[in-house]
Amino acid sequence: MLTFLARRLLGTVIVLAVMSFVIFLLIGLMPGDPIDIMIASNPDLTTADGERLKRLHGLDLPITERYWNWLTAALGGDLGYSRTFNRPVLDILLPRLGNTIILLGIASLTAIAIALPLGFAAAVNPHSLTDNGINMFCFAGISVPAFWLAILLILLFAVTLGVLPAGGMGPVGGGGGFFDRLEFLVLPVLTLTIASLAGYTRFARASMMEAMRQDYVRTAYAKGLSVRNVVVGHAMRNALLPLVTVVALDFGALFSGALITETMFGYLGMGKLMFDSILANDFNLALVGLLFATLLVLVGNFLADIAYAAIDPRISFKSLADQ
Repeated sequence: MLTFLARRLLGTVIVLAVMSFVIFLLIGLMPGDPIDIMIASNPDLTTADGERLKRLHGLDLPITERYWNWLTAALGGDLGYSRTFNRPVLDILLPRLGNTIILLGIASLTAIAIALPLGFAAAVNPHSLTDNGINMFCFAGISVPAFWLAILLILLFAVTLGVLPAGGMGPVGGGGGFFDRLEFLVLPVLTLTIASLAGYTRFARASMMEAMRQDYVRTAYAKGLSVRNVVVGHAMRNALLPLVTVVALDFGALFSGALITETMFGYLGMGKLMFDSILANDFNLALVGLLFATLLVLVGNFLADIAYAAIDPRISFKSLADQ
């Protein structure tokens, strides 16, 4: 257990260090920097003023030296200031990260809770009316773009029926209780749930069908066990393993891919924040935001390994550490 945790922690540190340099390099190579934008927007600033400001902020240094200065400051707890918001980066990121975790957490859990029974029901009854109906639903769900689905939901529930708000995160002025804020989550969560539900259902169906073809399942049927006992007691655990991998890999994609949903509903999350920070050349905010996204992908993979050991008794932390 300790060996596994030590190796994963070391791997996480190495990946974050490499990614921090790669992201810093890519952002540093983007055309224009904050000083150039400041000069372009203020006619009173001269070229000499721009050079003086670049020297003051260290933007005239080689990019490797600038990265080292940022890294040493970050290790000391100073992640810099956001040029757009004129506040420390963490003061901006942490509330947005919390908003995204709430949104994606609810959407992901809801999608998985619905996808598992649908996928397993389709796999247990292959080529039946149930299977064909679920497959048609999945193909329709995969084919619908997220932005178009968001527009349809807004038109139906906010414009036509008028039962849900079209966007935002709470009542005007910040008042209201928990349930008043909860209604603003319904449409974004519904959009993300539908967008990911079809894929999860297809993976659950394929994984369960593969498990149902195994010899131990035929042996269980030969012993006279019911379909429910065979599926729940024998096939389900093995069918969950590939799905755990898909969900873990999809976790980081959802974190970054909620940009469209957050933009459509005016939801203040990490996806929209990173997009806006890159457009505004807000280097510190974009860099730390992308590193948070990388960290979430690593955390998702770590949780997947924990789930493997919990679901399949043949897998232990020792075997994971030896990989």
